[in-house]
Amino acid sequence: MSTTLTLSTIQKRLSTPLQIQPLPSPPLRNLRRSFKPNLIKISPLRYYPIKAQQTQKPDPEIKPQDGIPIEFVKTLASFKSRYNYIRVIEVSRRSDHPFAGSRLLLLDGPGNIHSISYLFKSLTSTYFDVFAILPPILPPGPLGILGFGAGSAARLILELYPHGVIHGFEIDPDVISVGREFFGLTKMEKKYDDRLFVYVGDALNASVEGGYSGFLIDLFGEGCLIPELQDPGTWEMLKKRLRKGGKMMVNVGGSCVEPEDSRRDGRVIMEETLKAMHKVFPGEVYVMSLGNGKDDSSIAFIGEMPNLESWRKALPKSLKLYVDMWRPYREV
Repeated sequence: MSTTLTLSTIQKRLSTPLQIQPLPSPPLRNLRRSFKPNLIKISPLRYYPIKAQQTQKPDPEIKPQDGIPIEFVKTLASFKSRYNYIRVIEVSRRSDHPFAGSRLLLLDGPGNIHSISYLFKSLTSTYFDVFAILPPILPPGPLGILGFGAGSAARLILELYPHGVIHGFEIDPDVISVGREFFGLTKMEKKYDDRLFVYVGDALNASVEGGYSGFLIDLFGEGCLIPELQDPGTWEMLKKRLRKGGKMMVNVGGSCVEPEDSRRDGRVIMEETLKAMHKVFPGEVYVMSLGNGKDDSSIAFIGEMPNLESWRKALPKSLKLYVDMWRPYREV
């Protein structure tokens, strides 16, 4: 999932100023040379392990799958950047798997999904679809995506809402590079050159004059939510960078998230993050549970809940079901 601050880069004061510059498109020939497939060995397992975050309501007839049969997976890139273990895989359309026909960006050792794209459809059946229901209830102004990944959430929003403007922030330039190489980000930047602005730098330093209309937050490092998100001070800071009426959605992970450090637990980190939000936004934190059984994950909504019927009417038919899945957060 998307998103990629690492622990080695985030241990600094949140108030530290940072000059964030747009990342120019690198020549593809240079990018291809940077791929070093031998840096990560993919074992000849029966199943290619991935950690998926599904957004469909649980279906008792569907059993969770731990991976994709290896014969249906093609590795397009596999290398270590300064911040991440980066893998791009393509899943054959012949596979009997929810991700058949997709390209996936896997980051960190466990292979958590941070971006997904399909050739013949826009919706992903992952948490990115939930992110795409936020724009209709925001005040005017740019939307900040903190943890841009390869641009899955941005693609959906730009296609669905013709007037939306997105500022995307990603700390790892190699993630942006694979987005341009394998996920159509270059084409998207050209098509929406007046609506999409991609920056490389610490997403927690994102700011714009007048504030953002909202934030989509998908910040993971070393396989789990970054530690700043368990600090109420971070949410105080982000609150100040929103316009009046601004709202946030946050991928808070859960049991489906597999940290690189086996001593950490994705569900415990999720609960610590929700508690930090609740201290700053009492009564304005809502949670949507996703997935099936042991692979549950969650999205948090922060802000005053709008009229649900009006919100539902503003969405495409395929996204309306998510409006009714929010529940007020109750501290454990």
